[in-house]
Amino acid sequence: MTASQKSVSPSVPQPADVAAAQRYGLAVAAVGAVLFSAKAIVAKLMYRYDVDAVMVITLRMLFAVPLFMAIGWWQARKLPALSWADRGRVVFLGFIGYYLSSFLDFIGLQYITAGLERLILFLTPSFVLLTTALVFRRPIHARQWISLLLAYAGIVLVFAHDLDVSGAQVWLGGGLVLGSALSYGVYLILSGELVRRVGSLRLVAYAMCVSTACCAIQYVVLGRPFAELVQPAPVMWLSVINAVFCTVLPVSMTMVAVARIGAPMASQAGMIGPVSTLALAFWLLGEPVTGVQLAGSALVLGGMYLLSARKT
Repeated sequence: MTASQKSVSPSVPQPADVAAAQRYGLAVAAVGAVLFSAKAIVAKLMYRYDVDAVMVITLRMLFAVPLFMAIGWWQARKLPALSWADRGRVVFLGFIGYYLSSFLDFIGLQYITAGLERLILFLTPSFVLLTTALVFRRPIHARQWISLLLAYAGIVLVFAHDLDVSGAQVWLGGGLVLGSALSYGVYLILSGELVRRVGSLRLVAYAMCVSTACCAIQYVVLGRPFAELVQPAPVMWLSVINAVFCTVLPVSMTMVAVARIGAPMASQAGMIGPVSTLALAFWLLGEPVTGVQLAGSALVLGGMYLLSARKT
């Protein structure tokens, strides 16, 4: 081996470095999922002040969009301009990722219970895994499938207590929520392909600006008066919390995680989100937690540990 070859070898990533980077990406995705799931707790606190879901979403996006615009401007100064094709892709991702998926979810909730809705939404990781394997020809390791099965079993235990599949329109509601899950899954997959060219923070900033524009158009189309946007101080402060800690930070962290570990693993790490809402609801809302829910939470955490454990 020559001296020049020896000087190059240290730059080759070592297995320990790869494993550490993977654990870091999973940790970022998990923390982002916890923060993103906390929006449900914030929304319940806001509902105590007689506001509806449209108002919660609109205020959340209006407070978040200045931060996203600032992030987008900051990133645009450092990175080359986007091609028109990539601009179109960003607009499409902004529409389906955080507007269409949320819109379908809220409509579906009118026809099915929250427990059934959550179970359907957590089909997203399996959809992302299968699409990645079939379309992009990328291998999915057995460890990921086992982790996914453990997490699914835990999710079922967590939400089985309020699962109800009765009702004449359950198929309509279930189909709408399934559309929401597929929409967000497509967003994760396509963003994983686009993030390398656009940049993780710039992509999420631009996409969320598009989503905010969609929310504003929806507000106008529904004929809601602008005067309603002025709410009592507690609602406004909760909206700021919802915007900063439950929107800007988590969606940015999710994109950073997708850039580091890919969409399939990032989506799986997101399954820890609903487990965290149990603890937050118990702490902040006084909602009870059963032994079955704790057992389900342990399975989800076990699946996340298996996903992050270093291979031997």
